[in-house]
Amino acid sequence: MTYTLQLRTACLVFLCTLLLPGALAISLAAADAELRKVLLGTATEGGGFQLFGQSLAEVINRTDPSLRVEAIATRGSTQNVSLLEQDKIDIGLVEGNAARQALEGIGRAPAKLAVLSVMYPNPGMFVVRADSPYHRIEDLKGKPVAFGTRASGLRILANEVLDGIGLAPDRDFKQVILVKAGDGPRLVLEGKVAALWGAGTGWPGFVKIAESPAGARFIAPSATQIQQILDEHPQLRAMSVPAGTYQGQDVQIDSVGLWSVSVILVRPQLPEEVVYRLAGAIVLGDKALAERLAQGRYTTVQNTVAQVPPARLHPGAARFYREAGFMR
Repeated sequence: MTYTLQLRTACLVFLCTLLLPGALAISLAAADAELRKVLLGTATEGGGFQLFGQSLAEVINRTDPSLRVEAIATRGSTQNVSLLEQDKIDIGLVEGNAARQALEGIGRAPAKLAVLSVMYPNPGMFVVRADSPYHRIEDLKGKPVAFGTRASGLRILANEVLDGIGLAPDRDFKQVILVKAGDGPRLVLEGKVAALWGAGTGWPGFVKIAESPAGARFIAPSATQIQQILDEHPQLRAMSVPAGTYQGQDVQIDSVGLWSVSVILVRPQLPEEVVYRLAGAIVLGDKALAERLAQGRYTTVQNTVAQVPPARLHPGAARFYREAGFMR
């Protein structure tokens, strides 16, 4: 039996023990009915977070019928942090740089939020039509480029990546801010912008352009630029998009990003028992999530405990991970 299978088996046995009549350590029936409904803030329609959030909600609801996660559209990471702090959503998807700034109090007071789980890594890059004349980041200077929605955490990643090579979206490009993430691919395909900034595996904007008749070409920093970016912003990491990730992409794309570039954060007042059950449902449903989305294969308890300091984890999530044998 492999280590991964042993962990999965142990978790299954643990969860089944909890669910035996009379042995349920946490009774959601004793909680207020409203606590069974969990509001999940995603992002604007057509973006990666909206797709991931809807899939995650469906997996959790199927895995643990006592939970009812409802994925709702928001303006993105920045608004999700605000909504969590105002107790207007229960859990929210937040890009890693936006999460780091909020949790560490960079440019603001530290947010009293905690991590439920990591999501997936997102190496950043541009996409252009395959028939365009653009091959390097420098080719896009002075051109209209879509950098995501105003509240998207991907804009923070773009700022840091470009800053590392002496560029800025609002100074060196004709920066276009999207109303909806789903507008980006259309603007590229219609020739209204030269490129779209995005990140990650299975990102909807990249998929739509790559699978269009025009096809896609991806533009990432050069090897020299990657090192410059890492020297300037050491919190970022070198990472790659494997060949064949997108239609027509027959070579590996090297870039930079933040490993746990996206995380699921929890509002302070969400009861520990509810978070405990959410953590269990994510662990038990990780295979189903990976089958729905390629990027879902990174949303594992192993990656969560490896990438998130214990002090950053919500007590309910940390307790589940400890009791299920995933962390000490």
